Amino acid sequence: MALRRDIRAVPRDVWILLLATLVNRAGTMVLPFLLLFLTRERGFTASHAAVILALYGATAIVAAPLSGRLCDRLGALPVMRASLLGSGLLLLCFPFVRPPLAVAALTVAWAAVAELFRPASLAILSDLAVPEQRRLVFALNRLAINLGMSVGPAAGGFLATVSYPTLFVLDGVTSLASAAILFRVAGPGRRTEGADAGPGEGGSPLGDRRLLLLLLATVPVALVFFQHVSAFALFLVRDLRLPESAYGLLFTLNTLIIVAVEVPLNAAMARWPHGRALALGAVLTGIGFGLLAFVRDLPAVAATVVVWTFGEMILFPSLSAAVADLAPAARRGAYMGLYMTTFNLAFAVGPWAGAVVLDTLGGTVLWGGAFVAGLVSAAGFLAGPKAPPSPEPVG
Repeated sequence: MALRRDIRAVPRDVWILLLATLVNRAGTMVLPFLLLFLTRERGFTASHAAVILALYGATAIVAAPLSGRLCDRLGALPVMRASLLGSGLLLLCFPFVRPPLAVAALTVAWAAVAELFRPASLAILSDLAVPEQRRLVFALNRLAINLGMSVGPAAGGFLATVSYPTLFVLDGVTSLASAAILFRVAGPGRRTEGADAGPGEGGSPLGDRRLLLLLLATVPVALVFFQHVSAFALFLVRDLRLPESAYGLLFTLNTLIIVAVEVPLNAAMARWPHGRALALGAVLTGIGFGLLAFVRDLPAVAATVVVWTFGEMILFPSLSAAVADLAPAARRGAYMGLYMTTFNLAFAVGPWAGAVVLDTLGGTVLWGGAFVAGLVSAAGFLAGPKAPPSPEPVG
């Protein structure tokens, strides 16, 4: 009953935003298959295609803080609409572009526009939800993302066997459809009042010691979490000699748990102090990956996935809520931009570093280090300064 009441209290505009996110993510087909498109359809070598993907990642790192600044100047809603419209139109251009330099330039432009969306989305959800709702709202946002991602890449895998250009068309059309949905949102879409406040009144997030300590504590566990896209797969297939299909099944297990549990879990933890929730999420993530040092078969690996999935479900909504509560209303976009930059950097470094450690030092060292990193983040979250009560949303 309490969960039903909490969900009914979520503002209407939040539900429209979640619908737009769901539609957008359900159309996510190009990025997971871009490497294959470039090598099979455009004749790129694997190394040249990897450079294109690296360009996307590097651009995403730059786009996150830019998105935050634009949100604080223009409003998060216009930034989200422009991001979806721009990325949709650029995706529709991809099948017609062939020269390598043109493909690289188009990829950079697409990444710059598409990656404006995420910080803006977090900023506007922070504005629309009152502080006690934020953990639940961010959990609902993750639910929309995971539901969409359970459809998009799977459909993309089927369509890639028929026509790669179709991937770009459907991904572009769903981006445009998501932008159309956002025109049903009333606000807050304008520039936040006081956006020119000085450092003492909502200035640069780089001047907020509390935020920097929070993000510093986040880095170790973020590096651990992103092992699931690199070293985890290599460990399963090469070291444990499990089939590639097992890796896919474990992702399905992760998604099913998130869909079934994350929203009620975060609703039940809505009044937990941020430090306690973040520490629990970090510890469970560290334990989940750390236990991989002792597993030898698929059921045991599945048990570790359950553990780190619970860590993920607690950690990420709590982190978004903690950043939102620290952010002055006038600088919420910039705070979310720096927050996303932290994760983009962890994503750029973590998978590479994990694969190197696994290849040179072995699984015991990697997964033991993952456990220690989770504990380091948990200690940082517990020792960090507490977030003040967040002001009521403006507009």
